[in-house]
Amino acid sequence: MIKIYFIRHGRQNSSLCNIDVPLAEEGIRQAILAGKRFAAFYPLDIIYASDFIRAKQTAEYIREQILFAGYHLPEIEIRSGLREIDFGDLTGRNDEEIETIYHDFKAERDTKIGIEDLKFPGGEDGQMVWERVFPVLQEMIASGKQKIAAVAHGGTIRIIVAALFGRGQFDRLRFVLNMENTAITEIAYDEKKQRFYLERVNDYAHLENYPELLRRNWIRN
Repeated sequence: MIKIYFIRHGRQNSSLCNIDVPLAEEGIRQAILAGKRFAAFYPLDIIYASDFIRAKQTAEYIREQILFAGYHLPEIEIRSGLREIDFGDLTGRNDEEIETIYHDFKAERDTKIGIEDLKFPGGEDGQMVWERVFPVLQEMIASGKQKIAAVAHGGTIRIIVAALFGRGQFDRLRFVLNMENTAITEIAYDEKKQRFYLERVNDYAHLENYPELLRRNWIRN
């Protein structure tokens, strides 16, 4: 049985929409806590990561903690296919701008959850992301590794869950109201049956003793 642990990156140092920036101090703490959890309970064979800075850094901190614990772990495999959904014209804008300029789009998206997979203006829709993610998932399964971590993004992880478990991309926003930074979504793959199983979603137990690291307590700049 192959285990794939999809991990949302740690908190980034900007609240602007999907810009490629490093982790905030809180994001570093989140990644270290996630790494300690993996070192203690889920020894890994390999880590994949999106090529965005915040994902690569999260993977590096997790790997570092596993090495500190005395486990061998190869270098991180970077795959652009694991990137966040392209928000197109919304990229780089703050919440106020998005609410003002793209109010109608947001309202349409919210009313069409469960009906239609809307494409972000100038960006991607869920199906487009799935088409670039799926080859990476196939690579993971064919790698010969049994315990795999993949540091990606909240939207991307929702898209993967929706695609693998029989929901259209129009339904992906129903998977997790608020996905925590460094939360774990675990998927098992039975090689004999060639079947995926969803083991858990948005598991952030390693953050629960640190309320300042939870999204509801994030003071956005």
